[in-house]
Amino acid sequence: MSAHASHSHSRSGLWDWLTTVDHKKIAILYLVAGGFFFLLGGIEALLMRLQLISPENTLIGAATFNQLLTMHGTTMIFLAAMPIIFSLMNAVIPLQIGARDVAFPFVNALGFWLFFFGGLLLNTSWFFGGAPDAGWTSYPTLANNEFSGHGIDFYVLGLQIAGLGTLIGGINFLVTIINMRAPGMTFMRMPLFTWSSFVTSALILFAFPAITVSLVLLMFDRLFGANFFNVNAGGNVVIWEHLFWIFGHPEVYILILPAFGVISEVVATFSKKRLFGYSSMVFATVLIGFLGFMVWVHHMFTVGLGPIANTLFGLATMLIAVPTGIKIFNWLLTMWGGQIRFTTANLWAIGFIPTFVIGGMTGVMLSIPPTDFQYHDSYFVVAHFHYVIVGGMAFGLFAGLYYWWPKMFGKTLSETIGKWNFWLFFIGFHLTFFPQHFLGLMGMQRRVFTYLAGQGLDTGNLISTIGTIIMTVGTLMFLVNIFVTAASKKQAPADPWDARTLEWTIPSPPPEYNFAQTPLVRGLDALWVEKMAGNKGMTYAEPLGSIHMPSPSFLPFMMSLGLFIAGYGFMYHIYILCAIGMAIVFGSMLVRSLKDDHGYHVDPEGFNEKGVKA
Repeated sequence: MSAHASHSHSRSGLWDWLTTVDHKKIAILYLVAGGFFFLLGGIEALLMRLQLISPENTLIGAATFNQLLTMHGTTMIFLAAMPIIFSLMNAVIPLQIGARDVAFPFVNALGFWLFFFGGLLLNTSWFFGGAPDAGWTSYPTLANNEFSGHGIDFYVLGLQIAGLGTLIGGINFLVTIINMRAPGMTFMRMPLFTWSSFVTSALILFAFPAITVSLVLLMFDRLFGANFFNVNAGGNVVIWEHLFWIFGHPEVYILILPAFGVISEVVATFSKKRLFGYSSMVFATVLIGFLGFMVWVHHMFTVGLGPIANTLFGLATMLIAVPTGIKIFNWLLTMWGGQIRFTTANLWAIGFIPTFVIGGMTGVMLSIPPTDFQYHDSYFVVAHFHYVIVGGMAFGLFAGLYYWWPKMFGKTLSETIGKWNFWLFFIGFHLTFFPQHFLGLMGMQRRVFTYLAGQGLDTGNLISTIGTIIMTVGTLMFLVNIFVTAASKKQAPADPWDARTLEWTIPSPPPEYNFAQTPLVRGLDALWVEKMAGNKGMTYAEPLGSIHMPSPSFLPFMMSLGLFIAGYGFMYHIYILCAIGMAIVFGSMLVRSLKDDHGYHVDPEGFNEKGVKA
């Protein structure tokens, strides 16, 4: 028995998942946790829409509606979108760059468990006196003690813990992409998904400290009697808005750029063409990341910063549409003249393009300060935001999941059920959010739990709620697809799509060491270069040899659990809980520092050059 086999058989079940540092398993953990929170956020949205199906409805009270509203936004942004993005990044990036793992496997595991326990802490607020109720942006003074319940404390501490996990995850991907590319994989040969993930990780590095600072200040206000946002004591609530949106607008691109990368991969593969204008796509991605930090004040045109600030940020916001427009035309020109295959993944990618364009157009409308005064806090903004985030990110993530599912799980999702999934979600999405543009223009405010009859708002809200129900059924079709595929015995080949990049050169799912031999990259679209040269496999940069792998560890789980326990101690001023939680954290750190972790070696002897058992 090889070292590979003996080691694999020594770990199994729950313990393996709790201690794993393998990026492919961590990808699955992120997907399961993010999928769970996505369903939770979807249920919250459905309940809100059912309340708004008719005027003066009494299905849900005002206080519960505010909690649902806050938790829906917070869950979808921080606990559903981010982890599913991280799932794809974990599953794909090391494979696309020819690496055997991420740069810091231990830190990768720690990032997941911090996110998971932070999300868990936030959602336990439902059982401890009510969820946060000040909106997902949690503006003071509404978020101060005198106006909001205990739920905001869960928001503050849960997001700090989860955000720490996201921050260290972003740093890990930056180091991985910079340091661990296979020989020949220059920056201008990297696939677009890797490029977009690289820029996204840089945005995480610079944006997340801003939200961390603002959450710490709000925590001090709420738990320790500080006055950063207490106007009566000389505090300033606009500071919160600046800090929040300095994070919040790059966060939009943190969510969207990976989706752009997915669309670039999917459209090129299923058009059987190299991506049109690769260099311009790379520079557009970098420019979007750069300009993403220059536009945050367009969320604050109504706070009274004056015409000069408003004009500058309005112009910067219009400017960011230029690199985004470059991408749209490059995708269209990639498809132009291509051999297009309408697989489920490609349907999501093609559906993404017009949907995101509508979100971009309304974004330019909102970038003009005088018009923003009219649209501000209306349902027009709700429609715009969802066209960008759901129409952009969710469509992109579905495309990515259908595309890379065979690589992650070794089985291809059903195309028939997938198409039902797409069309129900696509039709439901537009039925839900397109009428909301007009509801907003007719004067319907956002964040209201009911509205009066006879204002012309009845039909639009009814259509919107019907659309939500259809979109929910579409989402459930994806779950059905997962179960049907899991029950199937048909295994996916290494390269089911006749694709172009390195991840499709190895078996589906990949062995624990990814590549038995590090590949030698000889051009953009490394696998396609070899196919066009008539080679049956990759050219390799090294001979077969023993492969070093990192040891699994229970410490990331324990450190995150410690912060979870300490969070309750801080909120309820139970200092023994704080002490226990922090003792677990620092004890785990001490054990880690003293542990002599040499990892273990896998011997791929008995495996052929592609890492498959001979």
